[in-house]
Amino acid sequence: MKLRFTKMQGAGNDFVVLDATRTPLDLSAEQMRRLGDRRFGVGADQILVVTRSDTPGVDFGYRIFNHSGEEVEHCGNGARCFVRYVREQGLSDKTTLRVETVNNLLELHLQPDGRVTVDMNAPVFDLPRVPFHAAGLRPHHVKVKGDRKGATFDLWPLAIKGRAVQVAVLSMGNPHAVQLVDDVDTAPVEVQGPLIEHHTSFPKRVNVGFMQIVSRDHIRLRVFERGAGETLACGTGACAAVVAGIRLGLLDPVVDVDARGGRLTIEWQGARDGLSSHVFMTGPAQTVFQGEIEL
Repeated sequence: MKLRFTKMQGAGNDFVVLDATRTPLDLSAEQMRRLGDRRFGVGADQILVVTRSDTPGVDFGYRIFNHSGEEVEHCGNGARCFVRYVREQGLSDKTTLRVETVNNLLELHLQPDGRVTVDMNAPVFDLPRVPFHAAGLRPHHVKVKGDRKGATFDLWPLAIKGRAVQVAVLSMGNPHAVQLVDDVDTAPVEVQGPLIEHHTSFPKRVNVGFMQIVSRDHIRLRVFERGAGETLACGTGACAAVVAGIRLGLLDPVVDVDARGGRLTIEWQGARDGLSSHVFMTGPAQTVFQGEIEL
């Protein structure tokens, strides 16, 4: 079959975007892998599929597949590309869109300067919902700054190559483990990333973030993504890192995140008395080229 596609990127996180609004697509995992292959296909971190939605008040469906062929729950950088795609393809003239993923509803807003802001919803700290199995682990309790009930935020010690690595665990619609490092350039991303991703405490595996705090409104970040390896940027990873830093009392509510592929701005007003505000991510999205491939 011949398949038309659009190649896009957001802060260096790159995607193959497919239109399934007119004709449904039923691609196999092997065909997804072919699309994502950088030598024998188009090449991408993930494949995004735009679909129709029958849900009232929702503009489109949004499906996300790793280049390995497996469907995943969320991709923030992909959501920004989603808005640019449907506008450029004439599928919508709205500047604000509501789209549904396999487990979430997102609101996306195209800014006048061409950047896109995504309402990433509230972070999830409930461990079974991440999901994270804490049996046999003893966390380090850090008091949550500003919580009047004295809540704590836990750092969990994971045994990695003979040493305990402390990680913050949360979900942004997909699971994340975030650790603090002195310098992201020398962080053991390629060594620890796959070991933490496949750690037995994460039954659905996990995205692994390495966060360097530059100041209260600026971090540097590298992310080893579940099923994709290290990418140049990860939107949900940026959100998870900033949320973790705020919960630990290390960051302000608005933070610039420098990934290897570019800068994202994350805003989170925190959680009060058990109620969490939504996380907002703003960053670039760009079409690289369009084409057709035989699958």
